Amino acid sequence: MTKGLTKTKIKEISKIKKEPKWMLEFRLKAFETFTNFDNPFFGPTLNINFDEINYYKKVTDKIADNWKDVPEDAKTVFEKVGLIDAEKKYLSGVGAQFESEVIYHNMLEELIKKNIIFCDTDTALKKYPDLFKKYFNKLVKYDENKYTALNGAVWSGGTFIYVPPNTKLDRPLQSYFRINTKNMGQFERTIIIVDENSELHYMEGCTAPTYTSDSLHAAVVEIYVEKNAKCRYTTIQNWSTDVYNLVTKRAIVEENGLMEWIDGNIGSGINMKYPACILNGKYAKGNTISVAIASKNQIQDTGAKMIHLAPYTTSNIISKSIAANGGEANYRGTVNITKKAVNSKSKIKCDTIIIDDYSKSDTIPKNIVSNNTSNLEHEATVSKLDQDKLFYLMSKGLSEEKAKELLIIGFIDKFKEELPMEYAVELNNLLKNYF
Repeated sequence: MTKGLTKTKIKEISKIKKEPKWMLEFRLKAFETFTNFDNPFFGPTLNINFDEINYYKKVTDKIADNWKDVPEDAKTVFEKVGLIDAEKKYLSGVGAQFESEVIYHNMLEELIKKNIIFCDTDTALKKYPDLFKKYFNKLVKYDENKYTALNGAVWSGGTFIYVPPNTKLDRPLQSYFRINTKNMGQFERTIIIVDENSELHYMEGCTAPTYTSDSLHAAVVEIYVEKNAKCRYTTIQNWSTDVYNLVTKRAIVEENGLMEWIDGNIGSGINMKYPACILNGKYAKGNTISVAIASKNQIQDTGAKMIHLAPYTTSNIISKSIAANGGEANYRGTVNITKKAVNSKSKIKCDTIIIDDYSKSDTIPKNIVSNNTSNLEHEATVSKLDQDKLFYLMSKGLSEEKAKELLIIGFIDKFKEELPMEYAVELNNLLKNYF
């Protein structure tokens, strides 16, 4: 499919996917909104040539549930990142998206027996149309900003999960997203519903090779956490530095529910991502633990949003940022404890390490408390790498490079504690070659 985006191309995408008429109408409406929106007024400057982006690329006509049926080029990529080894060892199910479409999907018998729906979002539209329509575009509206509108116009792939009431999984579900083509755009749409008294841990990984021109990743994630339910969403994105990563992630949490975002941001040239919790029911809780690492030619503009709408709600944000080699790592967040959210609490802790004299970091919070029975704490620290600790480690025989590595890994220890062992090991390996 050629570069650039037009109404004709959107109609072609919808026709290839054999979508119902209402989805094509939705896409065209979103496209019109996209063309009328400017880039966000905050954050890094975005210089994206939308005429140079490939908006849709299909690499196979079917989704494989057997690894031997996956196209060879994709198979090589996914085997290199250890996806299938992880599936065998500790995952309940896995999906893999290559360019615009999910090409591999498999799940254990346990999911089938428990009536869990775990499929790609395109399949959910076809097989579960009523359930899909109930939740699609309800939490993240297409007309919120330029990139939610773009996602609405050209979304493809992503993950759809429904966990029925009173259901728990012993092991996580995982999806892996790969951009493998120059100037490629990836626009997955993920919808997760965790019904009452149920629990889910979902993990995703993202990578892309380096090219001389830019690619775009503009995803939308909508998560529904019902009464007494728990959802944990773990991400480590390691996009190459020629990728714009512009993602909208939002969860709504009902009475006594818990939503946890474990968010690792290592790659991409410009990353704008602020996972959000709308605490809609009494005693609802939202937690975000994130790490953002910016090196040369990188701007990490990350953070979290917590919107307290109900009484006795609680939110916690822990943000760890590292800037090195001229990189820029910023925290940008919002906590809004509304008038009705009496007796609520929020705690924000932002820590940044700047490795050298060429890098920088800003903390840009927006904190609002609209009643006098609630409490909000915000603590922020920005410091350079502790020279005394560096000297001490080097005096014990470590090289300066190894000593820095240990101090950085120690700095993000809180984040690593929340990762499955395999992800923590992978994070260590990524960091060893990063600075």
